[in-house]
Amino acid sequence: MAKGRFSGLASWLDLRFWRYQRNAIAAAIAFYTCLPIPLGWKLEFEGIAKLAPFVGIFLGGVLGLVDWGLGLMAMPVLTRSALIVGLSIAITGGLHLDGAIDTADGLAIPDANKRLAAMQDSLVGAFGTMAAVMLLLLKTVALSELVGDRAFALMAAAGWGRWGQVVAIVRYPYLKASGKGAIHKASIQSAVALIPGAIALVGLSCLQVWLGGDRWLVGIGMALGGSAIAILTPAWFNHKLGGHTGDTYGAVVEWTEALLLCLLTALAAARSV
Repeated sequence: MAKGRFSGLASWLDLRFWRYQRNAIAAAIAFYTCLPIPLGWKLEFEGIAKLAPFVGIFLGGVLGLVDWGLGLMAMPVLTRSALIVGLSIAITGGLHLDGAIDTADGLAIPDANKRLAAMQDSLVGAFGTMAAVMLLLLKTVALSELVGDRAFALMAAAGWGRWGQVVAIVRYPYLKASGKGAIHKASIQSAVALIPGAIALVGLSCLQVWLGGDRWLVGIGMALGGSAIAILTPAWFNHKLGGHTGDTYGAVVEWTEALLLCLLTALAAARSV
C-alpha cells in the first residue's frame, strides 16, 4: 500500500516537474522570439534568462536549416547571408538589435549621468543608426565568407551571444528600477546559471571536433573565442556605464554574435591555408 502511494507521488512530481520545464521553455521562446506558442500553455517567466543560450542554439539551428535549403536552390552565398541575417531579426523581432541601437546612442553622450536618459529615448540617433549598420554589415560579410559549417557558426554565434547576456545578468549590477531586464536580474543571482549553457556550447564545439577532418581549429576557437568574447563584451559595457540595463543586454548579444562570426571567418581562412 505504502509502495503504491510512493509510486503515485513520484509520478505526480515528475509530471509537475516536466510541465514546469515545458512552460519555462515556452516562456523563453515567447520572450526572446516571435515564434508562436500554443495558447493553452502557461508561461513561467521566472529565471528564463538561463535558457537564453539554448534559445540561441535553437535559433541558430533554424537559421542553419533555412540557409541549407537556400543553398540547395543554388542561391549565391552573399544573398543567402543577407537573408539569414534579416531572418534572424524577424524571428527575434529586433529585440536585441533595438537594445544595441539604444546603447550606442547612450554611449555617444559625453556626460555619463545623462546616458541612461538618452538610452530611454525612443528616437534613434546617429550613433544608434551607425551601430546598426555596422552590426548588420559585419554579420552579413563575415557569414558570406564562411562556406562550410555555416550552421555550426550560426548556432555558436547565437548561443554564445545569449550566454554573454547571462554573464551580464549574473556579474554586474542592474541600473534601472524596472524594465524588461529587471525580471532577469531579480530571478538570477548565482553564477550556477552559466553552467548549463556553457556545457551545451562547449558540447557544440566538441561535436565539430568529433566530426573530424580539419575542423578542430574552428571547433576549439569557437569554444575559447566565443566564451572570451561573451565575457569581455559585457565587461566593456559595464566599464562604460557602471552596470547594465535591458538595452545593454541586447547590445551584448548583438556584438558578441558579430565579433564571433568575424573570428570564425578568420579561423576558417587560416584552416584553408
